[in-house]
Amino acid sequence: MDDINASGTLDEALDRLHLTGPEHWGWMSNHAPMAVEALARHGQAPAVHPWIDRYRDKLEDMPAPNGRITDENWRELLGDARHLADWIDHFTRLIGERPWRDVLAEWWPRLLPGIAAGATHPVIRVGHAVRTLLRDGETAPRTVELAHALGYWAARHLTLPTPVAPHGTAGPGPALAAVPRVPDQSGGVLERLAQLPRTPGWQDAVDSVRPAAEPEGALTALRDLVTAATCRYGRYELAGDLDPVMLVHAATAPNAVLRILPALPQELWPQSMAAAWAASAAVTAAYAPGLREGPGRTGRAPTTGEVFLRAAANGNEHAIKFADTALDVAAASPEHSSEALAAAIVSCELLEPIGP
Repeated sequence: MDDINASGTLDEALDRLHLTGPEHWGWMSNHAPMAVEALARHGQAPAVHPWIDRYRDKLEDMPAPNGRITDENWRELLGDARHLADWIDHFTRLIGERPWRDVLAEWWPRLLPGIAAGATHPVIRVGHAVRTLLRDGETAPRTVELAHALGYWAARHLTLPTPVAPHGTAGPGPALAAVPRVPDQSGGVLERLAQLPRTPGWQDAVDSVRPAAEPEGALTALRDLVTAATCRYGRYELAGDLDPVMLVHAATAPNAVLRILPALPQELWPQSMAAAWAASAAVTAAYAPGLREGPGRTGRAPTTGEVFLRAAANGNEHAIKFADTALDVAAASPEHSSEALAAAIVSCELLEPIGP
């Protein structure tokens, strides 16, 4: 891993990106802050600014403000994307006045039910921001990045159309394998998620996972979920109706929550696991291919260094973020390392590269 503090590249990149908004083309997420954090972390700091240059067509100005967020009106404006800039300003003020951990702990229970926001990109962006703050320390660009990520989440706050109340006995891996796909696979993410309440078997499957009553149990279950979702991706490569972009989020969204847990009070961990499970299961139901899973990759397992070099060379923001998650799995679960790293290579083959 690179020394983020030594190079200074990440802070420079974040300053550059904070001149842009969290979305482009009206609703698509700006992935640049997440991708450059992963690049800088994994020894690719010299590639950060050239990568942003290649991504520039997906960068747009911050939208215009539309009114101040206050203690009196925040509930009614939660999920109102017309206030994207206002929510970002709100969190920038909060984090400028109070420790970022206090702001995160206060707002986490408010934002967590809306984890489906922006196809889970806001919580993923929060995960990258918190990881840097925890591991590498506070700087102004890093705390501002957390404010942008939280503001984006608040503006796009979206709850799933069906409640999820785990009360079964299944582990995350078997439960994820049992999640059914939504009947109509032709629409976008909102259309697909809207089908969940009428998808046969969905409620039983999503409620079948074993609830985490204690913080340590939530931590273990969340690690198991990230491992299962990451490894499953590598077994989807031959599916004809696979959406390789969206299925990445079945792994990267719960991994973002896993990264955030150490910054939260432990009493919030069980509900965080439940929300992460709901998000991963929903993405799986919405986008899992119709064909049965294949056997996965065989042969020599790639090394961690090879995996991220391959992702950086591909340049696709989702390949970079998925490889980043696969490296987390490989480090935390050595018994699943080979399969997780192989899944990251599969993502590089399935996801369209970003050209020069």
